[in-house]
Amino acid sequence: MDDVDRMLLTELQQDATQAYAALGKTVGLSAGAAHERVRKLREQGVIRRTTVDVDPAAVGRGVMAFVLVEANSWMGDSPTKAALEALPEVVEAHVIAGPASLLVKVRTPTTEELQASLRRLYAIEGVTGTQTIVVLESFFERSVDARGDGSPAPPSPPAPSR
Repeated sequence: MDDVDRMLLTELQQDATQAYAALGKTVGLSAGAAHERVRKLREQGVIRRTTVDVDPAAVGRGVMAFVLVEANSWMGDSPTKAALEALPEVVEAHVIAGPASLLVKVRTPTTEELQASLRRLYAIEGVTGTQTIVVLESFFERSVDARGDGSPAPPSPPAPSR
């Protein structure tokens, strides 16, 4: 991966709907060359997917919490992964080192639904406890810095105000 690939990734993270002509112009390539590089980045697994950034509150998922999941066994196996993936409110799950085995990000419509989600998490085999941190406000969420130069990546655009 070279500097042009990194610039392409930075541009795509800001707006993945750009035409290849505009994308190429921004990074100094033809539309065809930009398209070919993006295709190769997909094939190499650098670009894992192209998606839309949806405002969670606008679709009824305004409550966000991070849950530390304590366990009496290794939680990084397939049955645990499948059990977590079966819970639509779980939007991220990470095996971690530290005071817990997993860190799970949950989005629900209400705190009552968050409580129900915690019960479902607790019911997963091997789970012995949870510690939940409810997010009151998010200042920003940042994409991975594809430039690799150590400078801060620009934050994602703020959610529209209501």
